[in-house]
Amino acid sequence: MIHVIEHTIIDTVRLVPFLFLTYLAMEYLEHKASEKMESAARRAGKWGPLLGSLAGVVPQCGFSAAASNLYAGRVISLGSLFAIYLSTSDEMLPILLSERAEWGLIARILLLKIVIGMAAGFCVDLFSSRMKDVQEHEEEHHHIHHLCEQEHCQCEKGVLRSAVMHTLQITFFILLITFALNLLLHFGGEDILADILTNHPVIGPAVSGLVGLIPNCVGSIVVTQLYLQQAMNFGTMMAGLLTGTGVGVLVLCRMNHDRRENAMIIGLLYVIGVVVGILL
Repeated sequence: MIHVIEHTIIDTVRLVPFLFLTYLAMEYLEHKASEKMESAARRAGKWGPLLGSLAGVVPQCGFSAAASNLYAGRVISLGSLFAIYLSTSDEMLPILLSERAEWGLIARILLLKIVIGMAAGFCVDLFSSRMKDVQEHEEEHHHIHHLCEQEHCQCEKGVLRSAVMHTLQITFFILLITFALNLLLHFGGEDILADILTNHPVIGPAVSGLVGLIPNCVGSIVVTQLYLQQAMNFGTMMAGLLTGTGVGVLVLCRMNHDRRENAMIIGLLYVIGVVVGILL
């Protein structure tokens, strides 16, 4: 147990400087560009899935939460919502950067998420009657400031403080997850876990997709960490990363009062992620 705790602390602490620098840069960009991104999404019209897939790949789940809010107000189309959800990278990119993963791998993941999100978004809009609900003018819609307060978000209190808080929060999650993984792998679970997630082309992506659906950043952290520790293959990882929207689906369920539609959106998101994971 001491050996497990020691490795957990060492593995986590060495990530902190990289996480902080990454979040500092991202918070600066988010504060400078977030309003312009939302405005552009509203004006995108039928090209919403194209812009949405590009915007969703921006790290953190802030834009997926904003997209849920905009869809609840019928400002963007259902296809645009799916494009953003599927391309959302959440905490995946900061972790890959902090672990100094190969740039080729990072580019491959981001490009796949953009292409899959864009393709799915256009297909959804093509077959969805919801497209007619998108209006040219801006409709009054809910704001997520109260949700940010409930989630203890610090995004309105400055770039530095927000970066520090995000770093501490993610470090805590990584510490817990790394400890759980090390404990599981150390006491005989390595072969079982690897067998489920790597050697089962259907069960692995199905489980990974469920983990990705967790309405928190923990889903993308778990999936990314498992892949980096070679406990799952690339396709299984992509299933979890495609279904992961951070707090996006949570905001959707709070803001969009059509529960049946929310269930359909989450179900279709899961199916797309798992099917793509199996094919990969």
